[in-house]
Amino acid sequence: MGTKEIIFLILTFVVAFAFSFASTPIVYRLAYKIGAIDIPKDTRRMHKKPIPRLGGLAIIFGFSVSVACFADFSKSLIAILIGAFIIAVMGVVDDCKNLDAKLKFVIQIVAALIVIIFGNVRITVFTNPNLFSDNPYLVLPWWASIVASILWIVFITNAVNFIDGLDGLAAGVSAIMSVSLVFIALRIEEYSVAIIGLAIMGACFGFLPFNFNPAKIFMGDTGSTFLGFILGALSVQGVFKSYAIISFAVPLLILGLPLFDALFAMIRRILKGQSPMTADRGHLHHRLIDMGFSQKQTVFILYAISGVLGITAVVLAESGTLRALILLVCVLIFLFIQGLVLKSNHEDREDINK
Repeated sequence: MGTKEIIFLILTFVVAFAFSFASTPIVYRLAYKIGAIDIPKDTRRMHKKPIPRLGGLAIIFGFSVSVACFADFSKSLIAILIGAFIIAVMGVVDDCKNLDAKLKFVIQIVAALIVIIFGNVRITVFTNPNLFSDNPYLVLPWWASIVASILWIVFITNAVNFIDGLDGLAAGVSAIMSVSLVFIALRIEEYSVAIIGLAIMGACFGFLPFNFNPAKIFMGDTGSTFLGFILGALSVQGVFKSYAIISFAVPLLILGLPLFDALFAMIRRILKGQSPMTADRGHLHHRLIDMGFSQKQTVFILYAISGVLGITAVVLAESGTLRALILLVCVLIFLFIQGLVLKSNHEDREDINK
């Protein structure tokens, strides 16, 4: 990678950050004018007063300006951007009018199909689950490839939306996941994927000063579904293409925090006889709050977990399964001990205040 490419990568991040940061106060005022306000009505909400929830527009604006300036517009990128634009429009309407969940699901499938069919962004291989087989991977037939790709993109879209429950959580985790995607994209010389990843990082970091606890504005479905869609499509384009043959675990780890949180949430709701899209107060961030952690502590714990998963994915791709497993176990043990210490300190302060 030459000097010109390095400068472009740096500028991609800087431009996305600057435009996202500068446009957030404008979006803040716009949200109040059009009534896109999040009013706390149930125990799931962590905030106590109405807060505008159209902040995702600032993220989208910073991202779009940066991509327009520095990305090479291939057929696959154009398809991803068209799909993401559809998701963004859906998000804006949803933040203002609260769309039906089934309608949103249909729109997400249509957007994913645009990426898959017109952009040819598809999951084509899986690691063979049969350990006794001589064939290390399975090539999917076209119909299975399309189905798997739709499920992946739509699931990640909703998974990022599900974790958007605390100030700064979805934006920070999305930025952290983008770091791993960018690293792997550069490693396999997917320069265009790296540009998109850096644009996401810059836009998220530009928005975070207004979104971190106590938040002045939320990204809403406009931002969370947009970020989820881009990350889902980008992981197919930049990770599955090269690393699914080595291990399906690489993209699973990179997007692991929102993915597994959403998966367990859906399983929990189905076992209760509820719709998998029904909102509840059982997500990981809710459980950490209920354990006694503050909002900021919970967000930093989840940042750390997401970062560990991302680093483990990179180590897995570069150095093999054993080293990745050792790293993951060691760091998770450290985080567990640190969490117990933080919880103990919090309980001690509560006892003192009584």
